[in-house]
Amino acid sequence: MPAFAGMSGRDNRRNGAICDCPRVAWEGAWAGQAARQTKAPKNLFCIIPAGVRIGYSGSDKIITGAAIPMTALDQHLDNIAHDGFTLVEDVLSSDEADALAADLDRIERELGTAPACNPFEGHHTLRVYNLLAHGKLWEAIPVHPRVLPIIEGVLDDGCLVSSLSSVKILPGERAQPLHTDDQLIPIARPHTACVCNSMWALTDFTEQNGATRVVPGSHTRDHAPDFGTDYDSVAVEMKKGSVLVWNGSLWHGGGANATDAPRIGIPMNYCAGWLRQQENQQLGIPRDVARGFSPRLRALVGYGVYRDLIGHVDKRSPDFLLGDSDGALTSVWDQ
Repeated sequence: MPAFAGMSGRDNRRNGAICDCPRVAWEGAWAGQAARQTKAPKNLFCIIPAGVRIGYSGSDKIITGAAIPMTALDQHLDNIAHDGFTLVEDVLSSDEADALAADLDRIERELGTAPACNPFEGHHTLRVYNLLAHGKLWEAIPVHPRVLPIIEGVLDDGCLVSSLSSVKILPGERAQPLHTDDQLIPIARPHTACVCNSMWALTDFTEQNGATRVVPGSHTRDHAPDFGTDYDSVAVEMKKGSVLVWNGSLWHGGGANATDAPRIGIPMNYCAGWLRQQENQQLGIPRDVARGFSPRLRALVGYGVYRDLIGHVDKRSPDFLLGDSDGALTSVWDQ
């Protein structure tokens, strides 16, 4: 289970949550997300097993229906809906994580990557963008079957790759200012999820080496954080090979690295199919590279059409530009 540094005093029971009246007043158990404490009708004492939903009638006095077992996907989506984030463990093997880290070293050497030296990207942090253009190894990340269904559950299956990059926090880096990943989108908050992002751990993430810090539940607030202002947050510690997934409205940021080793993560970011991608995938990825992508990855980077309309080229799907499809499309107008 995930560990949340700085959450001492919170209920972290793994077998269930005690509820004792009247009605839903608190849900969370953030220190593990293994169980949610839920207020039930007065004078009723019950244990709600982790991963189980309870159905309520319109009355404060009656619980109706049987407990509904939640699938792993349901649980992750429930975590994101309530807390703004979830943790998927053991997505990558140690060997897979090490192979990605080694390939990242190669790319950094070839590009001569250096810190950007600004408050957001850091003064002791190495970042590489547009990783899909830098090698076949990276193509497995956007379509991974343990993570993509969660993204699709938050957005929908018409979602797009917004950005695939790397963040290597070097020793001595300060904490990144808290922010949201939809902060530049000019729509009122809270709003329907339009960004859903993830961080893939290629090393262990600890509070000491810069684990991502979050403000649980902040995705439901009616404002974004003021950049550079200090807020209470918690570090999401996770083992190498784990993936943190969050709603783009969640307040979060990279932590400070007080160790003598780098903290390496891969931000795999997605957006709704109707929103402009953070990185221009169609121009940034050479067509001869995109031609080698799987059909699902092609659609994710933009060689597809959202809701049978958005993104078409002369009423054709843009995948015809890759040369092995006629782009036949029955548009929403023809249905």
